[in-house]
Amino acid sequence: MDMSVPRAIGHLVLNVTDVERSTAFYRDVVGFQVARYRPDGTGTFLTCGVVHHNLALFKAPEGAQPVQKGQVGLNHFAFKVDSYSALQAAHERLVEAGATIDHIVDHGMTRSVYFLDPDGIEMELFCDTFGTEAEGLAFMQATPGQATPMDITEPEPARPEMPTGDYTKIR
Repeated sequence: MDMSVPRAIGHLVLNVTDVERSTAFYRDVVGFQVARYRPDGTGTFLTCGVVHHNLALFKAPEGAQPVQKGQVGLNHFAFKVDSYSALQAAHERLVEAGATIDHIVDHGMTRSVYFLDPDGIEMELFCDTFGTEAEGLAFMQATPGQATPMDITEPEPARPEMPTGDYTKIR
């Protein structure tokens, strides 16, 4: 294995208008734990509980422009939960907190809830559909992609059949 190529996505850093408000949202609603809070209120580092930090929130500079949907740059970032029932519970917390739910879909290899944080930054919470990463990758490689709207309050849908297409080629 080439040691110089990235092996994982390390962490995400967001500029936010109000560090305390965003920290409370990502801690109390999404479920992160605070790893470090800067006493001057300029930043928070949050963890999913394993690595030192998965997400950092920095105070945006004065006059920073808000996110515009569809702008060049990050579209959204996704955070994995353990199961469909955990995704349902996370969705309930988002709704109870008054978060904007953008859309809820079944991608085949994942089920996903897309939402906006307090600054309007789009995020996704998802659970895997298949039992292994290898199965999820095989499904993704064999399909052109899907985003079928779903009702997250309903019981978990059955896993899709594994198709046999090949969507790994760049034209």
